[in-house]
Amino acid sequence: MNETFHELAERLLKRNSELSYDEARTWVEILWEDFEATRAKAGRSYVEKAVTEKIIKQWIDFYGPKFHEVIANNPKFQKFIKDKDFN
Repeated sequence: MNETFHELAERLLKRNSELSYDEARTWVEILWEDFEATRAKAGRSYVEKAVTEKIIKQWIDFYGPKFHEVIANNPKFQKFIKDKDFN
């Protein structure tokens, strides 16, 4: 998973130069966990890693350029993202 998250974070950085690597990596983890949790809460069956990765790539490509605005305008995300450290 670590390699997948790294590749997705790099993809996000290509779409949004306003983010640091740590912020991009955190966004990837948030999106991944949210997608899987939402499916589970809805009673849907587990999907393969490849399906989740495909969805996250679509979200990155479509919404990625705006993620820094969410951080700037939402204190909840500011704290969550700033508390992560992947160094």
